Amino acid sequence: MRNHEVTRIQPLLNEDGQIQEPGWARRPVWQYERNRISAPKFRIKEWDYYLVLNQDYAGAFTLSDDGYIGLQSVSLLNLKEGWEHTETILNPFPMGKMKMPASSEEGDIVYRDKRLRMEFRKEGNRRFISCDFKDFWQGKPFYCELSLEQPEMDTMVIATPWEGKKAFYYNQKINCMRAEGYMAFDDVTYWFEPERDYGTLDWGRGVWTYDNTWYWGSGNGTVGGRPFGFNIGYGFGDTSAATENILFYDGKGHKLDDVEFHIPEGDYMKPWTFTSSDGRFEMEFVPVLDRAAAVSALAVKTDQHQVFGKMSGRAVLDDGRFIELKDFMCFAEKVHNRY
Repeated sequence: MRNHEVTRIQPLLNEDGQIQEPGWARRPVWQYERNRISAPKFRIKEWDYYLVLNQDYAGAFTLSDDGYIGLQSVSLLNLKEGWEHTETILNPFPMGKMKMPASSEEGDIVYRDKRLRMEFRKEGNRRFISCDFKDFWQGKPFYCELSLEQPEMDTMVIATPWEGKKAFYYNQKINCMRAEGYMAFDDVTYWFEPERDYGTLDWGRGVWTYDNTWYWGSGNGTVGGRPFGFNIGYGFGDTSAATENILFYDGKGHKLDDVEFHIPEGDYMKPWTFTSSDGRFEMEFVPVLDRAAAVSALAVKTDQHQVFGKMSGRAVLDDGRFIELKDFMCFAEKVHNRY
């Protein structure tokens, strides 16, 4: 098993701009410093992505500075009715101007233009998402005010190199944050209740290779009266030191080895399966909605399939306990990027 857990607080990069100690951690032990990066500014990618999801609907929110382009995005998904809309604003050559925080644990991001105001704020153990998107769809605006509670709990943090010496991936996934608040569009208000609904943060900083394909899946819910979540994925650089596959149950992380996505060729809406090298994540996945997106601008090309659906199967905790999932709403994606 190649899951090197890092516990010592340390700079992320050494003097040569390489990751000092590749591996995974339960909290952000690596200290990210933008001025230590040896690659050009236009290759640095920094993003915060939130997903708030329940059985019937979801909202996804991205603020990012990807070097030679910024990508600010909002998605509204109605899983019950089977539709979604994503609106994206592209900004040329931000290259650090967005002042993305160096840590997920503190700092705010505020984005404003003539059409969009979006704010990600951190106050104590709460995260706040505020959005006002004019002419979001069909000439109608979108609004949201959301709060995510982040108690003291394990998260999934990973630091991996890429093939190139100057490329690296530093990422934190925070699952099982109880969600409260609303989204509003077209005279409909979508409410989130903390007793049943959860949010996820995907916080990333790094230097990427130009052409890459990744797989990522995540879900949160309540199982046996306790918060349960999972994060699975690969394609994020050299994972020989650690994978980012993990289960969360009642605030504790249970590390997994390899998980493989089995996607039906040519049709993302057919049932998928997931298998694991350690036998601890064996699932069937029935898609409900494919949030497909393709962007081509400047040197950026992306082909995304973020598929929402229901997971059923068995996960195994570190102590051997089984977690049985039945129609557990989550998502799994395949993304091919050239950027």
